[in-house]
Amino acid sequence: MRIPGITPRPQPTPPPVTQPAAPGAPAQPGAPSAPALLQPQVPAAAAGPARIGLLLPLSGPSGQLGAAMLQSAELALFDVPDSGLQLLPRDTGGAAQQAADAARDVIALGAKVIIGPLLAAEVAAVKPVAASANVPVLAFSTATQLGGGGLFLLGFQPRQEVIRVVQYARAKGYQRFAAIAPSTPYGDIALAALQDAVAGSSASVVRVARYDPATSDLSPIVRNFAQNTEFDALLIPEGGNRLRLLAPLLPYNDIDPDTIKYLGTGLWDEPGLGTEPALAGGWYAAPPPQARASFQKRFNDTFHQAPPRLATLSYDATALVATLAQKGDLSPAALANPNGFAGLDGIFRLKPDGTTQRGLAVLEVGRAQPRVIDPAPGDFQSLGQ
Repeated sequence: MRIPGITPRPQPTPPPVTQPAAPGAPAQPGAPSAPALLQPQVPAAAAGPARIGLLLPLSGPSGQLGAAMLQSAELALFDVPDSGLQLLPRDTGGAAQQAADAARDVIALGAKVIIGPLLAAEVAAVKPVAASANVPVLAFSTATQLGGGGLFLLGFQPRQEVIRVVQYARAKGYQRFAAIAPSTPYGDIALAALQDAVAGSSASVVRVARYDPATSDLSPIVRNFAQNTEFDALLIPEGGNRLRLLAPLLPYNDIDPDTIKYLGTGLWDEPGLGTEPALAGGWYAAPPPQARASFQKRFNDTFHQAPPRLATLSYDATALVATLAQKGDLSPAALANPNGFAGLDGIFRLKPDGTTQRGLAVLEVGRAQPRVIDPAPGDFQSLGQ
């Protein structure tokens, strides 16, 4: 099904995309809800449309992902009636200099906010350009060191995910934690979060192993790691094909998932993970899946392909900006409203340090699909500051 105003296959440098719904027209029946303010406290709307830069890798190695994120943003724009918003999509090519040039271009055209870019190097290049023009940025990176100064990072944060699932495991009686993690910045963050999650409690981290992410054979690493299994929970901050290669090696080396609880991060939040028997029954923290289910179906029906996991980020970012545009305030203070927002990935709020705090659920890997075993919070009172 083709929705008016949506281009299923965007070109590398698309023309501006303007809110397609007629004034007063309701969102399409069955469409996912746009992020809603939780008790909003923003000024009344100001007259006139707002131009918004959308920086994505529409060519290069990440071109397919960038194109899907653009399609997702267009769906969000369609779902927020009367925003008067105009998107200015630009191709970053996955390159820092091209991203900086794209930021200068959309700012020169009057962009009030920049959504994107995706990669950390691109974000680092765009930040000073946007800051010099006092234009807020909603980027998709997880590189927390780049946040602040009007730049917000919407990417899923492994630190929050690890702390959430480890605290849940502790509440269920697990006390002796271990981890096997890649020697990457992501692995560093996950291990630091694991230590923080057990600090000040009777729980402890008793064993850690690291591995080169480029290694082709993980068997020696797992075999050596398995020589001491005095732990009852194992954190595996890995995903994709690497996780599927690693997982069967664990029970083969007597790290039995029936006696040792496997724990993961949001990298486990992908379809079909339960087809790997070793991972079935494992726990991980991620945004609640219910809100994005209708989006996934609608995206597939519209563009004849399943959306990549990160597509919800561009939807929520665009719908958030469109919602605030209706209120007439696209300032960093409005974006960082402490009451937060509710989107496809559950509740979230942008913090002054540039990070995004999310309400996460704990899920259990199932043979068919994961199930929520500890629901995400409905507000931020229980999450603190």
